[in-house]
Amino acid sequence: MVVSSDIGVKGFYKGKNIFITGGSGFVGICLLEKFLRCIPDHGDIYLLMRPKKGKDISERLEEIKKNQIFETVLKDKSIEQVFSKVKVIAGDVSQDNLGISPEDRRTLVDNINVIFHSAATLDFGDTLKTTVEINLLGTRKVAQLAKECRNLAVFIHVSSAYVDSWRTEADEVIYPLQKDPEELISLVNKLSPEELERETPKILGEHPNTYTITKHMAEHEIQKCQSLFPCTIVRPSMIVGAWKEPVPGWTISKNGPQGFLMGAAKGVVRRLPVAKELIYDYIPVDMVINTLINAGFNAGHTKNPTVAVYHATSSTRNPFKWMNVEDKLHDYLHKVPLSSAVWYPHLKFLPSITWYKISAIFVHFFPAIVLDTVATLSGGRPILMRLHRNVNASLDMLEKFIFSEWKFSAMKTMDLQDWLTKDDQTEFNMDISTLQWPTYFADLTLGARVYLNKDPIKTLKSARTRDNILLAIHLIWQAAIFSLGWFIFACLTGKTMYSSVFIIPVFFLLFNLL
Repeated sequence: MVVSSDIGVKGFYKGKNIFITGGSGFVGICLLEKFLRCIPDHGDIYLLMRPKKGKDISERLEEIKKNQIFETVLKDKSIEQVFSKVKVIAGDVSQDNLGISPEDRRTLVDNINVIFHSAATLDFGDTLKTTVEINLLGTRKVAQLAKECRNLAVFIHVSSAYVDSWRTEADEVIYPLQKDPEELISLVNKLSPEELERETPKILGEHPNTYTITKHMAEHEIQKCQSLFPCTIVRPSMIVGAWKEPVPGWTISKNGPQGFLMGAAKGVVRRLPVAKELIYDYIPVDMVINTLINAGFNAGHTKNPTVAVYHATSSTRNPFKWMNVEDKLHDYLHKVPLSSAVWYPHLKFLPSITWYKISAIFVHFFPAIVLDTVATLSGGRPILMRLHRNVNASLDMLEKFIFSEWKFSAMKTMDLQDWLTKDDQTEFNMDISTLQWPTYFADLTLGARVYLNKDPIKTLKSARTRDNILLAIHLIWQAAIFSLGWFIFACLTGKTMYSSVFIIPVFFLLFNLL
């Protein structure tokens, strides 16, 4: 089917009022920015936001406005002009009726045309009770709101490519449930927290964690609505910083590669458990946003009675392996070093969790003790030991995802790209075939510096000076460690320092294994 040029993406969304759950999250903020920058004729945009202690939702909206992602759209317009149609709705997907007041609910029911549902808990360590309340029942409640809306044109649900993670290869279809959602909800309500924790491994079955099972069930909540209104599901894999829009490398998420690049630039993350030869499925956030917008357009325009599923993934379109950028990471980190680095950055990959944990004792925990002590004595906050303990604790939950390879078919996504007009194929591009991963990771390293570590470009000169000083300290520290080991070995064996000099290359080889 060919889309007539007078409709297109912008034509479809023109004048439509939009409701976004998860509007303050990584995907939500980027989706909002794309609408404000590229679809200026949209109607009102309502963001569902959870009030936080000490802050009402209007204050939270003001915080969103300050995000650096909006710098591009604000170059030519005032902040008042850009956000004139953005409104906030107090609510929480885990609460009854989404925690929305009757008055606000009436506003949504009477006015909403498009729903983007992206709110979810992404924590693999969350309890079943939490994930059921947010991911499963939260989706059910948003779907109920959709059923009440008088003029709903389309419902777009953000799922995950890993909802079927027991399959190493997955297609763009909704797979059958392995467990009855009503049974799971009943168990969550019936069992005590202790009982539920004990029963969780058995309940999960082939699912690796509470996130994937509840997100899988959430997809079936959307499928139940396919005869009532147009709806579609987009499944991103691991979402990483922007490839092109609005700025290469932009991110506010600390999950995945951008998070450990942030720590590596600080000098505190020095080792990572990685299977360098496996395909890791990373997808830039701007590709996810374009897929969401295009999927909504297609479903709303064609009014297909069957819910369409699209994979926003890279494994079968432009596969990434860490071995392709491993030798370049050192250059990336030292081309744009941090002015707040505490140690000389040096990132190394290790092939197993066990190997990593052994290495971490020497390269993470010992330095953390020293640096936390210095921080305490100077009146600062000792945070490194807690950071590394949290990382170690999470690795067992992540092991399956670190050392497994998935391939997600994306034929429907590629067909959707071809279905668009030529102009929309450019402005709302989903084709990642031309993405160069080494260049992308150079941009992501800079993005982690600017947007996660809050270190602006103007500090680069002083940061490079600091980087050289840290290199000198690093070399002196290594020389001191090797010399101390050499001295202790000579004392223990009764040899002279000269006759035991052979131990230095041995120490060096052992150190390189860590």
